[in-house]
Parts: sequence; structure tokens; C-alpha cells
Amino acid sequence: MSSAGRSPSLPPSAVTHDPERMSLIRGPYDANEEIGRRFLALVSEHDIDGLIAMISPTWTMHGGPPELPAGEAGIRQLFATFGRIKQQWTVADVIATVDKVAVRATNTVDQDSFLGIPSHGRQQVFTAMFIHHITGGLISQTWRNADDLGRLLQLGARIEPGRPYSSKEAAPTAKTV
Repeated sequence: MSSAGRSPSLPPSAVTHDPERMSLIRGPYDANEEIGRRFLALVSEHDIDGLIAMISPTWTMHGGPPELPAGEAGIRQLFATFGRIKQQWTVADVIATVDKVAVRATNTVDQDSFLGIPSHGRQQVFTAMFIHHITGGLISQTWRNADDLGRLLQLGARIEPGRPYSSKEAAPTAKTV
């Protein structure tokens, strides 16, 4: 940092604390930041129609349930996988660019079961990050990375080491707990 408290890579004219100038600098990204925040607010509210209004007809999700269809059908199928659920997303960070917005958030959830593991009334708290690609003001793709393993462990799921197998037998397959 220079003696003026600025990064040496930024010219003094680029650093401002003037709210009016700051809004001019951030202006183009504000809409995408709002899209990122609104998406999780609508998920918390279980507002499927509101979410459908935010996505493109070809929207896809990466890192969610496998083989979700595109667009509206994908949102509806995503919510159908939840079962009975009450959740509240709390946004921690949002980083927006011209065509993407990244959101880091924590979800507090009451859900009957998750990935087949019953909750027995246990509340789960987990973190997740979402990156949305924005096209024409609509979300066209969502990448999700969440602590699903942490949720399973909160519900009492246990990881057990597999047994060794010989080259003559088939590799073990995943089993439902």
C-alpha cells in the first residue's frame, strides 16, 4: 500500500469513496447482483413461479439432481425432489460481472429426508456456492457446489470403508443406505 492507503496498482483517480461515483462504477453489475440474491430468496420462499420467471427456457443446472430437464420443467422437477421442506438461505457474499453472478450462502433446513436419509427432526445447516450465467437478464445456467456430505453427516449417515475386492470380481457399486 502506498502512503495514501491505495493499492500501487490503482491510479489515485480510480479510488473513490464518493457514493455517486461508486454507483457509476458498479452500475452495470447491480442487476446481476440482485438476480443472484433474488434467486435464493425465491428458493427460500418456495416460489416456483417466481423462479421460472427468472430463468431462460433453456436453463440448466450443474451440480444439482442428475438429469434435470431444461427450463421450467427443470425447476419444477428440482422442487419435487425436496419433499416437505422449510429452508432459509442467508447470503454471505455476491460477486457480479457483466454476464455472471456468484453467490456464497448458508442454508438452514428442516426437511423430512435428504438423499434418502431421514432427518428424524434434525435441522441441517450447510453452505453452498452458486454461479449463474446471465443472458438477457435471465439465468441461463446455474452451477451449484454445496456441502451435501456435511448435510448427510448431520443426519447421522456414516461412511464405512469398503472391502477389498479381487481383480476377478466386479467392482463394488454404490448402495442406498
